[in-house]
Amino acid sequence: MKAIPLLFIAITSFLIGETAVSNGYEPGDKATDFKLKSVDGKNYSMSDYKDAKGFIVVFTCNTCPFAVKYQDRVNDLAKKYKSKGYVLLAINPNDPAVQPDDTFEKMQAKAKAEGFAFPYLVDEGQQIYPQYGATKTPHVFLLDKNLIVKYIGAIDDNVDDANAVQVRYLENAIAALENGREPSPEITKAIGCSIKAKKKA
Repeated sequence: MKAIPLLFIAITSFLIGETAVSNGYEPGDKATDFKLKSVDGKNYSMSDYKDAKGFIVVFTCNTCPFAVKYQDRVNDLAKKYKSKGYVLLAINPNDPAVQPDDTFEKMQAKAKAEGFAFPYLVDEGQQIYPQYGATKTPHVFLLDKNLIVKYIGAIDDNVDDANAVQVRYLENAIAALENGREPSPEITKAIGCSIKAKKKA
């Protein structure tokens, strides 16, 4: 067996390694609503959607290669589940001072170029992602209509190839809710880039 270069191991561990224990939500917790600005200049909160059956909250960004690979799938999910009563809200948690390609203006350009069918929100001041316990982009949280967290983790089991997906974790979790059951699994490992935050002094 050929030796794997240590640099590759280090980079891979940084991008997709196990995250540190979070103080965020766990399945069964009630999420706090938020009010965040979207690329259309409007503010959005979950309370705006009185008739929603649930919410798909996706922490994502412009720049992470993993987020880019999932952006079409996220868009498709937003379109598919809107008619079923589920609202997808995407939140960019990255600090643009750390990742300059995640500025609000570049978020607007990305949303327009890709035809995003969902509100693309900015977590100004990075107040929301720590509440949820998001650590990666992308990182998904499925909430029911009462904002109870039902599923946390990955969208599916294949980052690289949407056509080779075997387990659709998020869609299976939604199907469980539709059938009055608890999702299983309730948590999977989010695969992606670390959220870019300013270092604390």
